Formats: sequence, C-alpha cells, structure tokens
Amino acid sequence: MRKSGPPRGLISYIVLELLEEKPRYGYEILKEITDISGGHWEPSYGSVYPILYKFEEEGYAERIEREDEPDRKYFALTDEGHEHLAEKRREVGGKARDFADVILGFYHMYVAFATDGRFDVDPSDDDWCFDDEYSAWIAEQVIRHHERDFGEFERISDSPDEFHARRGDADAGDDAEERPGEPEAAPDGGARDA
Repeated sequence: MRKSGPPRGLISYIVLELLEEKPRYGYEILKEITDISGGHWEPSYGSVYPILYKFEEEGYAERIEREDEPDRKYFALTDEGHEHLAEKRREVGGKARDFADVILGFYHMYVAFATDGRFDVDPSDDDWCFDDEYSAWIAEQVIRHHERDFGEFERISDSPDEFHARRGDADAGDDAEERPGEPEAAPDGGARDA
C-alpha cells in the first residue's frame, strides 16, 4: 500500500509517450495530459518544463526549430529517448497497484469525510460536498468510463483478499498453460507477438 501521493515518475513517462507521437512544445503537452485525465488533472508549467529540460540534458530529447513557429520550444525524442521510453514502459507497467491505491485511498477518504464523526468538514463554495449523493455520482462516473472503455460493467462480489487470490491463481494458470518459446495465441486464433 502506498504511503502518500501519486505514483512516482508518472508525468515524465507521459511526456516521453507524447514526444514519441510527434514533436511537441510544453503547453501542448500540458493540454494533452489534461485531456487524457478527463480534465481532472492539470499539471503546471513548473512540472513539465523541468522534465523537458532534464530530458534534453540527458540526451533523451532535443529541441527542434520550426520555421512556421520560431518562438516556440519544440522537443523531439532522440534515439536514446526511445530506449529510455522502452524502459519506462516496463516500469510503469508494474505500477497498476500504485494507481489503484491512490484511487481507492482518495475514495475512502472522501467517504470518511462524509460519514466519520471525527471529521467536521465545511462544504466548499463550488457546491461540491462530502455526502452519499456525490459519492454515488463519483461511482457512476467510474462505471460509465469502465463501460465506455471495457464493455458492460459486472459487479464483483469478492472481498479484496478473495479477488487477489483468485486473480493470482488465474495468472499462475495462464503462465502454466503457455509453452516456453511459443508465442501466446491471439483471440482470433493467430499468434500474438511476445
């Protein structure tokens, strides 16, 4: 379980992915991250530009000149940047639990502020408050996004321990079924790249 804060290195990883798509400038990266987060997360110039300058210093990115926009600082990924991105993809792939801890931790705190008598939080000026109606709305948004991206939402009755034990068993079974040296089968019956 995470002690505090969001998973480390998230912004720098996203910046690398966005630079791999095409050369970009800082404000464009900020806007793209805000869009990816559904408008719920808006990093500052103070978080993105130091990453770009650090990548430039380390040889992962380089400034490029554009005749149509000579005053903008565009950055492009270098060959070393592509290699670094491959490493970061493996690293971020192992952070799903960290993301879940952040999401669930914030939600548990939201509910605690609404229900735990030890907290006496005043409503905010923007009409948001800690109560069951807003909690239901948050849950509804998560379900809508799940259905948009993954298909119909089905409830899971397992406790956290049961869920992790079942998933661990399923993952171990999947590994046992794969034969060393053979590519995993794709859903259409063809071979999937490893």
